[in-house]
Amino acid sequence: MSEVCPSHDPTPLLTAREAQTKTTLRVVKPQERPRRLLLCLDGVPFEVVREAKSRGMFDNFEEPARLLSPFPTLTNVALAEMLGATPPNGYESLYFDREARELRGGVRKYIGRRTPDKVPSSYMDELDYQEPLAFEFLIYVATEAVWRADMRRFRERFLSAPPARDFFGFLKATDGLLHIGGPARLAVALESLDKLLREIQKAAGSETEVVLFSDHGMNLVENRRLHLQSHLARNGYEVVSHMRRPRGRRRVSAPAFGLCGYAALYCGEETDRGELAESLGGLEGVDFSVYRDGETAVVKGAAGGARIHRAERGGETFYRYEQTGGDPLGLAPAVLSLGVEGRFDGAGFARDADWLARTWGHTYPDALANVYGSVFAPRVRHTADVLVSLRDGYYYGATAFSRMVRLLATHGNALRSSSHAFLMSTHRTFSTHVRSIEARPALRG
Repeated sequence: MSEVCPSHDPTPLLTAREAQTKTTLRVVKPQERPRRLLLCLDGVPFEVVREAKSRGMFDNFEEPARLLSPFPTLTNVALAEMLGATPPNGYESLYFDREARELRGGVRKYIGRRTPDKVPSSYMDELDYQEPLAFEFLIYVATEAVWRADMRRFRERFLSAPPARDFFGFLKATDGLLHIGGPARLAVALESLDKLLREIQKAAGSETEVVLFSDHGMNLVENRRLHLQSHLARNGYEVVSHMRRPRGRRRVSAPAFGLCGYAALYCGEETDRGELAESLGGLEGVDFSVYRDGETAVVKGAAGGARIHRAERGGETFYRYEQTGGDPLGLAPAVLSLGVEGRFDGAGFARDADWLARTWGHTYPDALANVYGSVFAPRVRHTADVLVSLRDGYYYGATAFSRMVRLLATHGNALRSSSHAFLMSTHRTFSTHVRSIEARPALRG
């Protein structure tokens, strides 16, 4: 990570090797604003932070804004988009590689040192502190010990960092605390964090801005397993780990890793995405499925089907919600409101900003842009053919992991509890809601 040169000495310094080769360093402009401590708390929902503030915690911070996390609501997907970084290969460390036509990654990503092949996105290059690689797995088996160690390491790293530049830390143990201990255990941890941040700001000076945010939210209910693979088998699909050779049956790859509220499905050439999404409608725990069809995103759910159309006109983005037999995203009230106000054009499109104004607090926040973007935007390098959003109270993932833990909360789906992350500052007040793709200026600007 590049450091900002002190303002009193803008001349770049050369290493001995660079002096020998006569290579010059890029001059980094001195920082013109006060120092900023940027700290991401993995998986902490907006509502939890708002409730903590109501009890007197973080009272040196302004009111939190809702930071709208992209679907699927997962760490690497969210932080890559929030920080304008490179997309990760897949939604999690186990992913389907479309070029190699096989599953790759998995548990071995957590073994050994954090080598370049274990860095999912360039956002990690900006971090001044993150937990050791082994902690990423241990969070879910030794949560309390990892949290204490994480806090201690973060404090030591910040207090020893050069005081002339920003510091960016990422505390991941909060995610494990919620998954395993639920909101009561996280509340205790947030009290200790509040005390630590007061100590840090006192040491750094009141001019140092502290910005707290999270990557995604979390549902705060006990979750049970979605029996996805057995359902697919009953419906005539073959669940495979690779598609290098043709098979007789309809093939689907369904990476199962973390215990999260979504599923990513990849189809063989003989497998129709629409039929696959339709087949999931009767599976308990499935909220909706979405897939690409031409230039539209098709949504299928228990409440019916719809198509999301997107158009660009004069530098503005427009969306149209075409109901094809129901209302799977529950947007009928927003459609009625837009119609009454005359916001639709002759083709049924309304401005993206108008949709956002009516759906940032919706059951599916920022519903059209978010769901459409999940299958069209490059949120990962290997986008799924069908993305599945589960109901709160259900998860999909590795069977081995599900035997190890009682899951008291999780994330991953497109519902409000997982989509509403938070953003707050000691020095600035943000608007009520901030889209993930618009977050970087607030975080790093």
